[in-house]
Amino acid sequence: MSQQAHITAQRLLNLYRQAHVIDGGWAAVNKVLVTESNDIQVISELENLPTGKKLIEHIKNLRDKKTPMNSIDKDLLPYGGLMLGIENNISLSPDEIKELEIVLNNFQPTVENLSAIKKMPLVKKFGNSWTQDIKAAISHNAKLSEKWQSVIQADKAFQVWDSAHQLLSQTLTERDRSQIQASMPEFETYLPMFGDSGQKMLNKLRTFVSSAK
Repeated sequence: MSQQAHITAQRLLNLYRQAHVIDGGWAAVNKVLVTESNDIQVISELENLPTGKKLIEHIKNLRDKKTPMNSIDKDLLPYGGLMLGIENNISLSPDEIKELEIVLNNFQPTVENLSAIKKMPLVKKFGNSWTQDIKAAISHNAKLSEKWQSVIQADKAFQVWDSAHQLLSQTLTERDRSQIQASMPEFETYLPMFGDSGQKMLNKLRTFVSSAK
């Protein structure tokens, strides 16, 4: 597969995931999805990316005119629709809300504190979608939601750190270069949060991307 196909696939997936904050919403995003997915290699790359198969199905629905160009099938919404304000039935009991409040009052963005939150029974019951499910469950509580956003940011930051560290701990390939290039906005957003160590890591990634033959 070509490097460009991988970059395009990652870009389309990022648009799909961020449609809720893009001017024009699905009408704008869908136009790009259809236009830039003509290459069979792009579709092949999407099949190997997380949630890529859902995006492929969405694109197919658009091409078949099964889904209007300003919309998306509810079952194919990224994050189950939570980021788009879709009504949901997720809730926490009063005791769980109180437990969460106590923990968040003392939360600091450290590995230890984040690990402790992930081990909470009320968090574990949501599985891999715990960050967004709990965000939806406490959306009526502005103060708690603001504190929970710090947890989401910390979790994302550590994911990005781990991804960058894994990439730089091995011999980088041309495929890695395309992955780094596609993920650079996230690296540039989160790695500086780790101070000098994060900035050094970011500089190495930038250097590798800019050294393309």
